[in-house]
Amino acid sequence: MWTATTVEELRRLRASTPGSVALVPTMGALHAGHVSLFEAARADGHAVMVSIFVNPTQFGPNEDFDRYPRPLEQDLAACRHAGVTGVFRPTVDEIYPPGQLECLVTVPVLADILEGAHRPGHFAGVCRVVAKLFNLVQPDVAYFGQKDYQQLRIIEAMTQDLAMPVRIVGRPTVREPQGLAMSSRNAYLTAEQRRQALAIYRSLGKAKNLVEADRERDPSVVESAMQWVLRENGLQVDYAVVRDARALAPLQRIEPRGLDVVALVAARVGNVRLIDNMVLKPPMNT
Repeated sequence: MWTATTVEELRRLRASTPGSVALVPTMGALHAGHVSLFEAARADGHAVMVSIFVNPTQFGPNEDFDRYPRPLEQDLAACRHAGVTGVFRPTVDEIYPPGQLECLVTVPVLADILEGAHRPGHFAGVCRVVAKLFNLVQPDVAYFGQKDYQQLRIIEAMTQDLAMPVRIVGRPTVREPQGLAMSSRNAYLTAEQRRQALAIYRSLGKAKNLVEADRERDPSVVESAMQWVLRENGLQVDYAVVRDARALAPLQRIEPRGLDVVALVAARVGNVRLIDNMVLKPPMNT
């Protein structure tokens, strides 16, 4: 497995890699969810390239950029064990050279709601770095986890609208045995907070039961039930909503037309902010 820290090294090593290439962009602190993406890309027959870069442009001024975990040696060992072909681990100055004028890339209809409303500028930072990585690595395909559902939809929209020659593959969320979604930020949780955080998965399960088994059609009823589960367990709720699965638009009614909807949650356990989601399949009327 090779590693590159500069654009020049990356381009040289990329040019010498035969066959189709899959990129998995990460911020490091790798866990089983990331590894599942590496393994899926390898199983699909691609050479796998991983970027490890804690991207400052997607963090707000009061967020955790400085303390975000950076266990580089562990991450490289995980990549090596998973059969990754190469790792790109640039510095901030390599990705954003000092004095370079900023190019703004965004998908406003998706980026200004939900996570975007709570973290202004976050998705502009995500789009900018992902677009840059696509240009640098020139992958045939890129793999993303569905835990960051809104991010996945935005990357899909950006790639399609700008005619980028990269196929986007979304892979299912990997969960711990009790249902907590794998996240690098889980490392911040105490044992008691981890127990509390399980309410996020339970709130999504409540939404699934209401929509799929009880045939509830009023999204406000489903959202109120989700919020109750979260607050009953001491979580501070940023949002707990049911939206159209493609455009993430609010719903007046959950229509039984075979169209998926998605339940999305962002909640805080102490000072730790976690997100999760679950795609719901309203049953057809019979």
